[in-house]
Amino acid sequence: MKAMILAAGRGERMRPLTDTCPKPLLDVAGTPLIGWHLKRLAAAGITEVVINHAWLGAMIENALGDGSAYGVRIAYSAENTALETAGGIAQALPLLGDAPFAVINGDIFTDYDFAALVAVAERMRASDAVRAHLVLTPKAGYPTGRDLAIGNGLAMVCAEEDAPMTFCGIAVYRPDFFADVVPGQASPLLPHFLTAMAEQQVSAECFGGLWLDVGTMDRLEYAGEIARNHTSGV
Repeated sequence: MKAMILAAGRGERMRPLTDTCPKPLLDVAGTPLIGWHLKRLAAAGITEVVINHAWLGAMIENALGDGSAYGVRIAYSAENTALETAGGIAQALPLLGDAPFAVINGDIFTDYDFAALVAVAERMRASDAVRAHLVLTPKAGYPTGRDLAIGNGLAMVCAEEDAPMTFCGIAVYRPDFFADVVPGQASPLLPHFLTAMAEQQVSAECFGGLWLDVGTMDRLEYAGEIARNHTSGV
């Protein structure tokens, strides 16, 4: 199984730090934010990793190299301008192959066990009923995007009576999930989610562990505090 880490964003909310350093390379207790993902992927036995980049992408390649320092092998998908999430994944498909693959946002901090995604990918290989699988978490105390919910194991748009949940930025996709994305054009992920959810093609799970959207200086500092105090659990 391969995994992709999304690292092409500009990181506007983290300026001025991200004016000179791509957000995935921001320091979290002596390790780049993206480095924590690489460590956890390697520990899960997922060693083939694709990273896309746009803003200051050369810095990402120089810092991470071929991935050997983290126990993985990295291939890079460079974007001249950021193609948004679905567009960036679609451009990287030739590097990801024909099997279901994991995708992880580069700007989150989590102790989610990526090994669980391997079993999800195997189930998706065995049946084409589900084209995407999302990891959701109870809604955080700060804005995180469209509220979702889970019903009968499927992801759905949150209704008034549902407990609101947030997409963690951790997912498994079949390559054909991105069949309608025009190559080379920017394309956000949400419209593709909504279409597939309406067709009951998106499964979901609830994760109650550590998860942070590292979108502010306070949350970056908090991630560092967690990493320093609970290294064995991150």
